[in-house]
Amino acid sequence: MPVCPCGRTTAKGQALNMDACCGPYHAGQAAPDPESLMRSRYSAFVLGDVLYLLATWHTSQRPAELMLEAGAKWLGLQIKQHHLRDEDSAEVEFVARFRLGGKATRLHERSRFVREQGCWFYVDGDML
Repeated sequence: MPVCPCGRTTAKGQALNMDACCGPYHAGQAAPDPESLMRSRYSAFVLGDVLYLLATWHTSQRPAELMLEAGAKWLGLQIKQHHLRDEDSAEVEFVARFRLGGKATRLHERSRFVREQGCWFYVDGDML
């Protein structure tokens, strides 16, 4: 089984594989917390899983369609901080790195998440 693109590791620093990390969320299991949802969404970008990205985007902000950058090579994800604002809303600050057309880019965002009927959803974010 391949290593999970999100970069999550065990307590001993070993990379988790997809089955032990983001794979179950991509298969339909609800992410237990906003950080796990953020990581699984990053993995979906890496894997080109547009349907998962749309399904985990809150309906209030979800685009009608999503076109991913062709040729983008995702290089890594760093979670800077995450915190619950209350039991049903949270923020996750992250840096995602990718290369497109030979140019390296850092996407630094503070994302907002809400929980509805037990499921977390990405709402939107502010670029930092």
